[in-house]
Amino acid sequence: MQRIKTAYWHSVLPFLTAMPLGTDKIVSRIIDKSRTEIKIDDSVFIYLRIVLLCGGIGWMFFADISEQTFNHVASVFSYFAVYSLFTFLWLYVSPHKERQIYAIALVFDLVYTSLLVGVTGGFASSFFNAYYLITALYSFYFGIVPGALIASLSALLYFMSGGQQFTDLHWTDFAVRIAFLFLLSVPLSIISQKLRDDKERIENLNKDLNRSIEEVQSMQGKLIQAEKLTAIGRLTADVAHEIRNPLTSMGGFARRLFKKLAPGSREKEYAEIVVEEVVRLERILQDVLTFSSEKKMELKYQKVEGVLKDSLCAYKGVCSDQYVEIAAFYDQSLPEVLIDAGQLRLAFDNIISNAIDAMPDGGKLSVKTYMKEQCSVNYVTVEVSDTGEGLPEGSINMIFEPFVTTKEVGRGTGLGLAICKKIMDEHHGLMLVDSSPGQGATFRMLFPYQDKKDAAKISCWDFHKCGVEKTEGAANMRCPAYPDYGRVCWAIAGTYCGRKVSGAIAQKLGNCSKCKFYAEVTGIAGNDSSVSSN
Repeated sequence: MQRIKTAYWHSVLPFLTAMPLGTDKIVSRIIDKSRTEIKIDDSVFIYLRIVLLCGGIGWMFFADISEQTFNHVASVFSYFAVYSLFTFLWLYVSPHKERQIYAIALVFDLVYTSLLVGVTGGFASSFFNAYYLITALYSFYFGIVPGALIASLSALLYFMSGGQQFTDLHWTDFAVRIAFLFLLSVPLSIISQKLRDDKERIENLNKDLNRSIEEVQSMQGKLIQAEKLTAIGRLTADVAHEIRNPLTSMGGFARRLFKKLAPGSREKEYAEIVVEEVVRLERILQDVLTFSSEKKMELKYQKVEGVLKDSLCAYKGVCSDQYVEIAAFYDQSLPEVLIDAGQLRLAFDNIISNAIDAMPDGGKLSVKTYMKEQCSVNYVTVEVSDTGEGLPEGSINMIFEPFVTTKEVGRGTGLGLAICKKIMDEHHGLMLVDSSPGQGATFRMLFPYQDKKDAAKISCWDFHKCGVEKTEGAANMRCPAYPDYGRVCWAIAGTYCGRKVSGAIAQKLGNCSKCKFYAEVTGIAGNDSSVSSN
């Protein structure tokens, strides 16, 4: 027997010593990579198998067993080593398929344990404890129901591995051993399920936290932008008023000189240049004052189509001179929305003028109106497109900033689009742009629409009992949603408005999707229902 053990050891030793130089470094690199690919529970399975294999080989050499038993056990351990190696490699190559791999490994482990118990004495074998280890490990991994099935299967295989020796084991001893399988399986499965649920809950909380951080950062950016625009508005208004009076005087004197100077003289040419520059500066000052003014909007229910047609009509001559084709498509079924026709005309003029300037060699100016749904709100949409060169790459995020222009120096003040954005904000609407270099640009102006039938339904201030309708000055934009947008408040004063959040409930929640009123109106379940109707 000792000769067999020595021969077995000598058959393994040459294989280990014959490994080429550098193999240890290769194995080390594989282990280092596997640490990043394989999770902790995978590592536990791997280390346990290595320990079992080493312990089994040690048992073979130190236990007092027959030659036949030694050969049988050696064959079983060889089988164990082969499929364990295959399992390790499969886990290394496809770590995302670990659940399928463990299910297959479970079958091999049960077969291995049954063979080992069978060849080492059946019911008298000390290796029946391996069933406990298998049941515990796989029940912890797969959960309660699979764990109970694994315990039942282990009990059946243990009974079969005993062969004809069942009479050698008292039935009470067998029952106790089987009972311990279930006593291991059920508690470990429950603990495993609890840990999995806690892990999932923590992951969801982390996702919610990251989402909340992003929303806070977004709100902070909007607040900084609003404060920056306010500061710029005050500064430019003060500067414009200081410059306006002397500029008016200069312009008046230059025009009088221009009229009195002799035609063709150099002095008359100088005077003409002064007059032209004064006109240009006056236009810039007018844009500055328009941008910085706090003029109260006079919103009335009207159709945007009429204002848009008037603006297009004013530019027909310019389009004809520049060989710009006009294509207009109007949806006649669009409802009236709250607009200030005078301010809206200014915004349309700026957008159309920019589109024409983008096509100095001719092109196509497309204008259309339609209804668009966004964030569960219907918007009457005006779309203006050109076939020019488009906006420079990376400039889209900056075009609504004051004094930012893509035109040549001296041709634009950089306030046209900023004024348009300001006007749309005052209409509680959205200003969107889509452009690619060489593909033209498309500007969309979205005006929120609330069906008049919805006015009879419960509004956000009645739902939340915030008291905005009772507050003095509420109609003067204390809450932009009051009194005309009580059913779409999230898009007017909430986190879907595209600007600074001004609604009290929206500021408290940080995200209108968490609001019960939003969930009730839209039918979309929120992330949090922490706001009650009381």
